[in-house]
Amino acid sequence: MAPFKTLIVDDEPLAIERLQILCARIPDVHLVGAASDGAAALRLVEALKPTLLLLDIAMPGLDGMAVARTLEGFAPRPAIIFITAFDQFAVAAFDVSAVDYLLKPVEPARLERAIARVRTQLAVTPEVTAGKPDDTRFTQEFWVPHRAEIVRIAARDIDLIEAERDYMRLHVGLRSYLLHQTISELERRLDPQNFVRLHRSTIAQRDRIAGFKHDGMGTWMAQMRDGREVRVGRTYLADVRAIAGR
Repeated sequence: MAPFKTLIVDDEPLAIERLQILCARIPDVHLVGAASDGAAALRLVEALKPTLLLLDIAMPGLDGMAVARTLEGFAPRPAIIFITAFDQFAVAAFDVSAVDYLLKPVEPARLERAIARVRTQLAVTPEVTAGKPDDTRFTQEFWVPHRAEIVRIAARDIDLIEAERDYMRLHVGLRSYLLHQTISELERRLDPQNFVRLHRSTIAQRDRIAGFKHDGMGTWMAQMRDGREVRVGRTYLADVRAIAGR
C-alpha cells in the first residue's frame, strides 16, 4: 500500500510540530500539509486529496466535528483520526466514522496503532451481498474513556450493559467500562438482531443469554453464560418470549 498522504489540522503550532515529528518516524505516512483552522483544512482537502487527516476538534470557527461532517460528502473521503485534549467528544466521533480518537499528548506507539487501523480499513474491500439487510445505521464500536486513553470496544464483544445514573457500564469479559450516554440512546444505536433490552436499566447481547427462569411469583430472570442472573422487567417480557419462541 502506498504511503498515506496525510494532512495535519490543528490551531496550535506546537501541536502541529509535534505531530510532524511523530509522523516523520512512521514509514506509511507522507505529510502533504498542515492547516490551522477548519476552513483551511477543507480547502486543502480539495486541493491535495489526502488519504488521512490528523484532526483536532476544538478550533476557532469551523471545529473538527464540523470538518468531519462536511467531508462525508467528499469522494473519496479521507480517513480521520481525531487528536484532541478532550475526551467528551468520543461519542460524537461515532457519527462521523472516525478511525480512531487519540488524546493529547499523543504517545508515538498509540499513533502507530491508529495508523495501522487506517491501513487495515483501507485494505478491506466492502462486500456487497444482494438482499443483505443494511445494518450500517447501527454502531459497530464504541470509544470509551479509560484512565489516560480512549479504548475502542467492538459492539460484538459487549456481554451486558447496565445503567449507573448518567453512565452505562459496558461489561466486556472480565472488565467493564463506563460510557456517558443514556440507555435509550444506546439502545437506539445497537442492532436489535444482536441486543435485547431486558430491563429499564439493562441491555444484553442475545448470544450471551443462556436461558430464562421463572421464580413462580411473576418474576423472570435471564441467565447469562457467565453465571450472572439479570431480572427481566415486565415491559420487556414480550421481547424475552420472542427470543424463547413462546
